[in-house]
Amino acid sequence: MNSVVLRYTNLMVITLIVLSLFSFALAYLFPGHPIENLTGLSTEQLASGYQHAFNYASGESLLVQYWHYMAALFNGNWGFSFHTGLPLYEEIKHVLPASIELSAYALIISVLVGIPLGFLAALNHHKTTDYVLLSVSVLGYSIPVFWLALLAIMGFSLQLGWFPLSGRISLFYEVPVETGYIVLDILLSDIPNKRSALLDVVQHSILPTLSIAVVTTTLIIRITRRSVIETLDTEFVQAAYARGLSTYQVLVRHGIRNALIPIFPLLAMQFTTLLTNAMIVETIFSWPGLGNWLIQAIYHQDYPAIRAGMLTVSALVVVFTMSIELTIRLMDPRRRRVRRGTI
Repeated sequence: MNSVVLRYTNLMVITLIVLSLFSFALAYLFPGHPIENLTGLSTEQLASGYQHAFNYASGESLLVQYWHYMAALFNGNWGFSFHTGLPLYEEIKHVLPASIELSAYALIISVLVGIPLGFLAALNHHKTTDYVLLSVSVLGYSIPVFWLALLAIMGFSLQLGWFPLSGRISLFYEVPVETGYIVLDILLSDIPNKRSALLDVVQHSILPTLSIAVVTTTLIIRITRRSVIETLDTEFVQAAYARGLSTYQVLVRHGIRNALIPIFPLLAMQFTTLLTNAMIVETIFSWPGLGNWLIQAIYHQDYPAIRAGMLTVSALVVVFTMSIELTIRLMDPRRRRVRRGTI
């Protein structure tokens, strides 16, 4: 077990170092002075008042500049935005919870809907239910997320008026920011009409969450269906049927656990797709998350913000994926074995 943890930790650290090298190199690939692209400040500002915070100098070697860059990252000095002039660390810390919250909602809905439908399709293999679910999953996977989001706005917001057009909460409510997660902030605050504020948050979240969850749900349906079919064809399941167990008993005792074990690593792989779709949907619904913030930075050619945003998204994907994969390895003893090629 210790070797597995050490191996995954080393892989995660090496990957994050490579990402930091790429982020550092972007300062030299963007137009303008590299030091300005790294800090968001002019060389005069660095020389006058911010030299002690970043320790950059044009004459230093790349290795020394990278060392100062990593030290600044760990100290929270991520630079300043060209557009707003605010510290990038504070801006990302402000918008990141909204993206995590939206992605978490979509992932929960995808798991709660996709896994049962995947089991239903597998138990009715080569039947009408299976064909219908497969057709729906192919259709849902083929619809572009931005087009689906626009259709949802046109149908449920403009035509029917059931849900708000954009935003995270109505302007009528002033919720003090404590954690950045709007539901927790409402529960921890002393504002009046907490119930109506929570209802307003739910109404604002439904359309963007469903727009993101459709693609992920269709993928989970197909992954679950394939895993359950492969599990039901194994010898120990066939032996359980031979002992006279019913389909329900086989699923409860053998099928569900063994079918879900291969699914969770694949679910971790969908986090990248989920986060990418969330960034697109945030722009359409004006959701104040990292994706919308990063798109605005691209529009304004805010190179320090683009660099910091890309590093944040990449690091999130790497840490989440590696953590889920490590957890699955530790839960399943069969996956702890190190497989080596033989000649």
